[in-house]
Amino acid sequence: MQDALVTLVVVVVAVGVVVAIYTLLISGRSLREIGDRGLETGDAAAPAGPDERDEEVAQMLGARNRRRELRGEAPLDPGAELAALSREVGNDGLREEVRAVVDARNRRRVRAGLEPLDVETQIDRELRELT
Repeated sequence: MQDALVTLVVVVVAVGVVVAIYTLLISGRSLREIGDRGLETGDAAAPAGPDERDEEVAQMLGARNRRRELRGEAPLDPGAELAALSREVGNDGLREEVRAVVDARNRRRVRAGLEPLDVETQIDRELRELT
């Protein structure tokens, strides 16, 4: 009986070793193929337009309202929330602060002998980065 157990253990270990070696060979080949092919986008979706984005945001706001109702809280107006999320970032005070930063940067560029950048374009870029 003990000889059969030893034989069984040896066979199971041998089969396990063979399967492990085969798996390593297959996975190694797959990893090399991934490196050779690079990144493939496949069926990547095109970026969503503003209308599609607004629709998806409205769906998420609706889901948030359903969760609020389940918790016993009052739902929020999805239209007002969407408008708040969609409005342009930056009020006049923030825009003036960013303008001061851009002006200071341009003065440093001129002192360094570089051409100054367009102020309005830089302000818009800075405000976009803040979002």
